[in-house]
Amino acid sequence: MAKAMKKNVIIIGAGPAGLTAAYELLKAASGQYEVTILEESGEIGGISRTVCYNGNRMDIGGHRFFSKDDRVMNWWDELMPRQGAPSFDDKLLGREKKLRAGGPDPEKTDRVMLVRSRVSRIYYRKKFFDYPVTMKPETIRNMGFGTTVKAGCSYLKSAVHKLPEDSLENFYINRFGRKLYSMFFEGYTEKLWGRHPREISADWGSQRVKGLSIRAVLKDMWSKAFKKKENTRTETSLIEEFYYPKYGPGQLWETAASEIERMGGKILMRTKAVQIRTNGKDRVQSVLCEQNGQKQTFDCDILISSMPVKDLVAGMNEVPAQYQAIAQGLPYRDFVTVGLLVDKLNLKNETAIRTLGNIVPDCWIYVQDVGVKLGRIQIFNNWSPYMVTDPEHQVWIGLEYFCAEGDAFWNMTDEECIRMAVRELVSMGVINRAEDVKDSHREKVKKAYPAYFDTYAQMGELTEYLSGFENLYCVGRNGQHRYNNMDHSMVTSFETVKNILSGETTKENIWNVNTEQEYHEEKSGGNA
Repeated sequence: MAKAMKKNVIIIGAGPAGLTAAYELLKAASGQYEVTILEESGEIGGISRTVCYNGNRMDIGGHRFFSKDDRVMNWWDELMPRQGAPSFDDKLLGREKKLRAGGPDPEKTDRVMLVRSRVSRIYYRKKFFDYPVTMKPETIRNMGFGTTVKAGCSYLKSAVHKLPEDSLENFYINRFGRKLYSMFFEGYTEKLWGRHPREISADWGSQRVKGLSIRAVLKDMWSKAFKKKENTRTETSLIEEFYYPKYGPGQLWETAASEIERMGGKILMRTKAVQIRTNGKDRVQSVLCEQNGQKQTFDCDILISSMPVKDLVAGMNEVPAQYQAIAQGLPYRDFVTVGLLVDKLNLKNETAIRTLGNIVPDCWIYVQDVGVKLGRIQIFNNWSPYMVTDPEHQVWIGLEYFCAEGDAFWNMTDEECIRMAVRELVSMGVINRAEDVKDSHREKVKKAYPAYFDTYAQMGELTEYLSGFENLYCVGRNGQHRYNNMDHSMVTSFETVKNILSGETTKENIWNVNTEQEYHEEKSGGNA
């Protein structure tokens, strides 16, 4: 009896969503599917990759490994076991030296998730504020008594008189009051999106800031005061620990890619999908790609796409004009990280948190001041000391900028951009002088953030149209034009694979990921 032919599964994109889909399909039914991943770049992990430069590593945008979905946590654990308890970095490095002296298998010591302390603060007018903003004495002292009273009155007013949530501006005001909104959300959000919050859909807040509010902050403070730690019910931005791969997020995705190839999957790098050929009705038939100037066609029984919806639709044949227009108008925000290596920061660690080299303990520092373009500062030492060649004596930071591909900032040369970044850091008092910078590097990322304005309001129509193609599955952040976190992107692939294996034809469960109110990873302006 002849063996059944394997179905050809083409996956566009080797980021978290694409790699998760491939891994799950091969693990569950490797004998039934021929899985091929097409990746336009030469890097694994998409925006979750790790960039190595002169021995130092950069996490593009910052990726905390924490999820309230057990499937995600178990998946990460399967590929990269978690440490049992947090460790101070000096102890961590000391233990590593002992392990190396003992000569264990490097794979066993390198493939681990470190437990990290979550600290992110706001840097506003050269003062630190907790993020989310807390009602500590230090907060009141930094704000000043008069401003604190105004903020309190403003919040009480917002609690009594709710504004219609027809914009992100009103969404924030309803939860924090107009005064705190103007201090900590308005300017930063405009930096991030290039639009005022009144022009942005409240949907962004619904997906990114759902349960966070003054009430949630006070509830969390009350719970901690009485030693009630219930991480499963705590807003994600209030959770104090997270996991992190020893050498950055790209390490996990490179591990996943190796496992996919071990199970028989193919990953074709620098292979760009340029045309999606359909029957014009309800099925995708093939994908035309370009690799090193050569064109190749891949027939597909199933297509899983994590490429930007805008590009997917542009590459499809016979798409009605109304859907072409929606896809063409979908906006994105692009991203630049400038890595700087310095001997020290001109910021004192005035917290009780112990850090290697006694640097400030923050993973991120949000820059709310509108006098600089800089949006956030990442301190890579605090994500993992293994991200830095000499974490005991040097600090490796990432300065994060939000922009639009092709604008003046994007088109700066590396040298111009780095000089500007250093000037801003000096003006903020984070470093003393430009000469303090020992090394530097710039990374540019296109379409880092799907945006919630322009034709986004019609996204539901486009979703319905794409769902009509029975063998097409849109997954991940850009695949769904939704500001998903890494774990939500993975869950879209879990749901996709579940549907494929079960024969389920609806796509609602896939598109509904991250529309629930239970779990999110909120930021005052967003996260990579």
